[in-house]
Amino acid sequence: MTETMTTVADVGAFMEALAPKSLAADWDNVGLLIGDGARPAARIMTCLSLTRDVVEEAVTERADLVVVHHPLPFRPLKAVTTGSFDGGRVWRLASAGISVYSPHTGFDSAARGINQRLAELLNLSDIAPLTAIAAANDPQIGVGRRGVLRAGLTLDAFAKHAKAVLRATDVAVVGPADRQVRSVAICCGSGGDLLRQAVAVGADCFLTGEANFHTALEAEAAGIALVLVGHYASERFALEILADDLQQAFPKTKVWAACDEADPLRRVV
Repeated sequence: MTETMTTVADVGAFMEALAPKSLAADWDNVGLLIGDGARPAARIMTCLSLTRDVVEEAVTERADLVVVHHPLPFRPLKAVTTGSFDGGRVWRLASAGISVYSPHTGFDSAARGINQRLAELLNLSDIAPLTAIAAANDPQIGVGRRGVLRAGLTLDAFAKHAKAVLRATDVAVVGPADRQVRSVAICCGSGGDLLRQAVAVGADCFLTGEANFHTALEAEAAGIALVLVGHYASERFALEILADDLQQAFPKTKVWAACDEADPLRRVV
């Protein structure tokens, strides 16, 4: 960190220390994805996804840098034109001189990453990675988290607790309402692939953002409760915390979490 002008590279170095690119999945696209590390970063916005509304907020509010969880671009682009969804957003940001940095799965697994903060927000104790990353040489680094509720709850009570602390619009549950929950496994985002690991560690309940119908059937058959809080709710909170962390690390900058971001899924009651 510099004592004078904060640059995109300075923020990138902070993010690398928080969520090393080496922790990201092989299929991921992380790091500085758009921009120039030497450019100043006086105005920084964080967000979960760079939707069109969020891109326009970044342009209107004159952001120099956006730290976004979901990468843009994620897949290789053959062309950067306004004729495609991804290309149009990349062109709009680049034309406005806005850099983009994404930590994505590295931030999920980091010692102070999304899953760790999610476990803490849910008030779990004895928190540890659900699946350790051996190469990390740090027991606090790994995929997902597991822990123990400080006071046991019924499944429905735990689901309501998760809904409240994550400000989720609704929560889907697999399992009987009165099932007792004490040990919990979690994975932010789309974590259905980790269900078997949750079963293997003996968790009473597995909480994730989203999972498909067949994962719900598998959870029911395995006798483990499943709580789905929504992809957006399971991750957005961490980008708000990250904005506060960046503001503290770079006090001479202006940092904010995107105001025009919302869950794209609307539930009809």
